[in-house]
Order: sequence, then C-alpha cells, then structure tokens
Amino acid sequence: MIMWRYLKRLLIGKPLKTMDEGGQALTKFKALALLSSDALSSVAYGTEQITTVLITLSAAALMYQLWVAALVLVLLFAITMSYRQIIRAYPSGGGAYVVASTNWGRPAGLVAGGSLLVDYMLTVAVSVTSGTEAITSAVPALANYQVLIAVLIVLAIMALNLRGMRESASFLTFPVYFFIIMIVGMIIWGIMNIASGNLTYHAAAAVGAPVQGMTLVLFFRAFSSGSSSLTGVEAISNAVPNFRRPKRKNAANTLAIMSIVLAFFFAGITYLSYYLGIKPQSDNTVLSQIATAVFGHGLFYYLLQLSTALILAVAANTGFSAFPILAYNLAKDKFLPHAYMDRGDRLGYSNGIISLAVGAIALIFIFHGKTTLLIPLYAVGVFVPFTLSQSGMIVHWFRERGQWWWMKAAVNLLGALISLVLVVFLFGLHFANVWPYLIVMPLLLYMFYRIHVHYIRVAAQLRVVAKEKAELHDYDGATVIVLVSNVTRVTAQAVNYARSIGDYVIAMHVSFDENPEKEHKTAAEFKSTFPDVRFVDIHSSYRSIATPTLRFCDVIAKRAAERNFSTTVLVPQFVPKKPWQNILHNQTSLRLRAVLNSRENIIVSTYNYHLKE
Repeated sequence: MIMWRYLKRLLIGKPLKTMDEGGQALTKFKALALLSSDALSSVAYGTEQITTVLITLSAAALMYQLWVAALVLVLLFAITMSYRQIIRAYPSGGGAYVVASTNWGRPAGLVAGGSLLVDYMLTVAVSVTSGTEAITSAVPALANYQVLIAVLIVLAIMALNLRGMRESASFLTFPVYFFIIMIVGMIIWGIMNIASGNLTYHAAAAVGAPVQGMTLVLFFRAFSSGSSSLTGVEAISNAVPNFRRPKRKNAANTLAIMSIVLAFFFAGITYLSYYLGIKPQSDNTVLSQIATAVFGHGLFYYLLQLSTALILAVAANTGFSAFPILAYNLAKDKFLPHAYMDRGDRLGYSNGIISLAVGAIALIFIFHGKTTLLIPLYAVGVFVPFTLSQSGMIVHWFRERGQWWWMKAAVNLLGALISLVLVVFLFGLHFANVWPYLIVMPLLLYMFYRIHVHYIRVAAQLRVVAKEKAELHDYDGATVIVLVSNVTRVTAQAVNYARSIGDYVIAMHVSFDENPEKEHKTAAEFKSTFPDVRFVDIHSSYRSIATPTLRFCDVIAKRAAERNFSTTVLVPQFVPKKPWQNILHNQTSLRLRAVLNSRENIIVSTYNYHLKE
C-alpha cells in the first residue's frame, strides 16, 4: 500500500486543492494543443482514405479527390458554424448529448451521448494506431510490434491526463505546434516548387476530364471515407467548462482557429496528392509520399514523419479531454455510475480517463491495430451525433428565435442534411465495417436505462417524507451474534463490546471434522472465559463457514423479530500495523460480510482490533 501511494505520487503528482481548479483552466493557446490534436492529425489519413477508395476504379479517378475534398470543406464550414452556436447556447459542455436531449428528447440525447462515448474510444484507438503506422513507415523493423507500441502509448497518455489538464496541455504544446509548423512548411514549400517548376505534374487525369466507370456511389463512398478528417471538431463544444473566462468566447474562437488550420491542411495535402499523382500504398502513407516528393529523403522528411507520429499519438488526448466531461454529464443525469462525477487527486475525472484507456486498448486488440478497419465505424460514431445536434439546433432556433435566427437555422440545416447523407452512405457502402454500431448502440441504451431506473428507484426508497419520520420503528431490545473462530484477544474484546450494546448476546462458532479435539477445546475455553454468554457450535461436514452461519443468523433474526428485537451480527477481525499485510488476513470475514449483507433484517458490523507491532 505504501509502495502504491509512492508510485501514484510519482506518476500523477501531489493532490491539488479544490480551490486550485481555476489554475487548471485552459488558454486558447493551450486549448488548441489539447483539444484540436485529433482534428488536425486526421489530415494524416483523411486524404489517404479518399484515394484508397478512388484507386479501386483507376488512377485517373484520383482526380475526383479534389471535388471530394471541396465537399468535405463545405461540411467542415457548416459543422464549425453549428458548433460555434452550440458553444454559445449550451456552454455547460456535453455538446451533442445536451443539444439532442434538450431539443429532441432524452432518447435522442442518449443515442448522441452513447455514440460519442464509443467514438472517443475509437478516437484514441485510431489516433494511436495511425501514429504507430507513421512510426513503422519510417522504421519498418518495428512493424511486428505495432499493437504493443499502441498500447504503451495509450497508457502513457492516460498517465499524463491523470496528472491534470494543465500539465497535459503543456506537454502537448510541442508536438501539436511542431506538426503545424512542419505541415505548413511542406504545403508552402510544395506550392512554391510547383510554381517554380521544380515539381513535375504527375496527375493521371486533368481536372474535369471524363473518367470511364466513375459513379455517384463511388464518389460518395470516397466522400464518406474522407469525412473522417472532420472527426474531433466536436471536442471543443464538449469541453467548454475547461476554458478560462470568458469560456464561451474563448471556446468559440479556439474552434474557429482550429477549423481554419484544418481546412488549410486538408486542402493543401489533397492538392499536392493530386498534382504529384500520389497513389496509396500499404507500406508507405500518402503523407509520407508527399513529404518525399517535396523534401526528398533528408532531414525535413524525417522531421515531418516524427511530427506526424507525435501528433497522431497525442491526438488520442482529445478523447481523454472530452470523454470524462461527457461521462460526467451522463452520470449527473443518472445514466452512468455516479463514480464518473468524482474528481481525482489532480481535479480531473479520473474514472472517465481510466475507462477510456481500457476501452481503447480493447479496441486496439480487437482490430489488431489496423486503422483502415476502424475508420468507417469511427465516422459513424461522429456523424450520428453531428446529425442529431445540428437538427436539434434548428429546433432551438425556432423556439428561441432571436436576431438572424433563420440564417443560423439554415447553416444548421445544411450541416444536418450533409451529415444525414453521410450516415446513410456509411451504412449503405461500409456496412461490413459499421454493423457493430447496430449492436453496440442498443446495448448502451439498455445499460443507460437500467442504470437510470436503478438510481430513480433507490432515490424513491431512500427519500424520507414527513409522515415517515413519525413512523420510525422502536425496538424493545437488541440481539447481538458474535462470530467466533477461536478464543483470542480479538474475540474477547468483541464479546465484551457486544455485551455493552446488546440485551441478548450469542457467540457462534463453526466446527469441522478434521480436528474435533481442537473444536472441543475452543468451546471449553470460551465457556470458561464468558460463562454468561451463550455459545453455539454449528457443525459443518463440508468445510463451509458461510452457509451454516447464514442459516443460523436467519433463525435467530426471525426469533428476535418476534420479540421486537433488532439483530446485529458482529464480525471480529484484527487490523495489522502495516497496510500491505491486510492481504494476508481477514479473507473469511470478507466472505461472511458479503453473504450476510444480502439479509435486510440483519445488521452487519465489524469489530476492529488494531495490532501494535
């Protein structure tokens, strides 16, 4: 126990006071690093997902990546404007869950909330597996250790988040801004080289040229895959409470900055991919091929690969920032365990952070660390809440009205329609990868409602109304059963205490066949020490203590109730001086308390005897 406390302090740091919470709030500079890493890092695989679909037809079809990218940018604009409105209208955090619950009702809110919970786990899994792919592209010798590397990265980011937002944001500042500098440098240097003629035009088809076999279905399949570049945009709206004051303004401005940077990155990378005629390869990412063409295999290429690996690895942190707050909102509404509302030593929602890490690691093992298998399911988890939140904002504007409300509603309508079309195409064109959503979502909803019903029933049973205060039961006496294994200082002190609180005290002992002489000796020793206390020896032929103890206590409790007596079972145990020594003792008392707790007419109490040495 002492070793665990030392290790915990080493990994997480010293506890913070509740009053220190203000110091954990985020500036726009740090929030961009903490909350936009997922969205910005998606450019590392967004264009690749588009080209992977289009290349199945022909190299000439890669020309359509420009039109797909243009549609993705339209959707990005609509989503950004919508979430800026959500931030201002619903600044408590929770994002799509709160918007859908308020405007469409609780079931729609739970679908949005459940989708996002799973999506944040997928965010971590996709980001980390993509990061490991960037590492193995640069160092092929590590390819066989991809799953292990991914799991270690998840554990490292979990430990970082358990230390608190301020420290995790400070740590993430370098990889995020390093990536921004390298991508900006690559795009600008690439365009300058194109303008100067140093980069040769290698596109298989000119813009607007007819491509034989191209269909609308294939185009939308590419669009639905490329839309993965927009994942993570919603994270800022879920984490508004983490910002410094004025929270709404700072969160909205951070979202705008992130979207502008994301749009520039996505447009630039897609254009370079088209111009250079880049084709997706299994062992070399599209971004890596662009970097090779622009920088060559020199220092800047490896710096770009390093920055890509770093941001993809830490992009998982967006999920760690948003998941705990969403879980908090669900727990506050009694749809998740209240443990998700508890703050840890560093003022973060530690249970949410740990749950997210466990879920992400499970997904990495299930999908064997392959990003392409996770992307479609990942996109569904994003665009279902997008659709619900943006359509919910239309309802919000019709109810609230206000200045220019119809223009705001029109923006939400555009985003909702495109998101809905995406969801339909994701299910229609990628059903082989997204079908688990249709199983996971009902199970999550069932879990939410079961938890909610439980909390409502518990609250109803625990609530004390005025008339019940006058009807509290008055007992005429108390029966105390002391469980005795042998006669020691512990049992002697426990019996002595029982006599002070009970009108009728019984000592109960369970004996076995193995050593009858010892059992007789225990009975004789107890009777000589406490001649005024009734001693009952229950024989067990099957070496079970719990079952005969429970049966005996049931009989005594029934008789006590007939006399209007309460029944208390006292379980004696000693407490070692060293906390770690507890694992060596008291297992029997734990089992006995567990079985006795099932009886509503029996009070279970523990008598602790503390050892001095």
